[in-house]
Amino acid sequence: MTGIVVVGDAGLDVVARHDQPLPHGGDARAAIRFTGGGAGANTALWLRSLGADTTLIARIGNDSGGRLIRAELEEAGVRCAFATDPEAPTCCVVVLVDGEGQRSMLADRGANKRFAPEDVAPEALTGSTHLHLSGYVLLDPSSRPAGLAALAAAKEAGLTTSVDPQAAAHIHDPAAFLNDVRGTDLLMPNTEELVALTGSSDPASATELLDTVGAVVVTAGLAGASWIDATGVASVPAVETTCVDSTGAGDAFDAGILTTWLAGESTVDALRAGTRLGALAVSRIGPQP
Repeated sequence: MTGIVVVGDAGLDVVARHDQPLPHGGDARAAIRFTGGGAGANTALWLRSLGADTTLIARIGNDSGGRLIRAELEEAGVRCAFATDPEAPTCCVVVLVDGEGQRSMLADRGANKRFAPEDVAPEALTGSTHLHLSGYVLLDPSSRPAGLAALAAAKEAGLTTSVDPQAAAHIHDPAAFLNDVRGTDLLMPNTEELVALTGSSDPASATELLDTVGAVVVTAGLAGASWIDATGVASVPAVETTCVDSTGAGDAFDAGILTTWLAGESTVDALRAGTRLGALAVSRIGPQP
């Protein structure tokens, strides 16, 4: 299996599942679970569950949360190329999941906000052929230089690359973001992120991005997923499942796409693998396998 380096956030999730609307200024019952999280860590673990030799580059705090995250990732077989911040705490996200399984997040990126170019050690890329970057790194001005350094290091080392934009709400300057990811082999937005980048939810609108990236994979939830490249548009339907918690579905989808694509299988097979893993992710509480 191809070696894959993931660059992105690692943190802790507090997942609170509630069946009734949250009363402003009042109390509500919820089922609460404490799990590992962070888009980078989620994708790394899903990749590892599929047998990929996986390295995660991230920044954690010098605290119990950071030590717990490292231990769980290493136990799962993920190589942790972590920088440890002496001051900032480990990332923590409060995830509010409603009765339909849809999530809202309150995120404190913590040490990940201070992710720096020097945290991307060249030796962490040794033995790998692909680098996947979580867009949260690029979309935060404080960590953006590290994201650019990671893409540059991958290019210099001859690795293929992919980027998941991650958060439409944070794409304030689409032109600047696209300039940052110029030359990336695979851009992996969801529908909302595609709208932010092209102004349209139609997967075919991604063709206008092909002068910037090699191919685009769009995930559209219940509407399935599409692969857009110079040969045209290929689409597959979503896999039917009961949505319990949508947190991390896109991160799992990315892992399914990457392992299949890097194995040399067809784009349709890659889409089917991505939608299968995304469906598996939403069928359980928490963002990790």
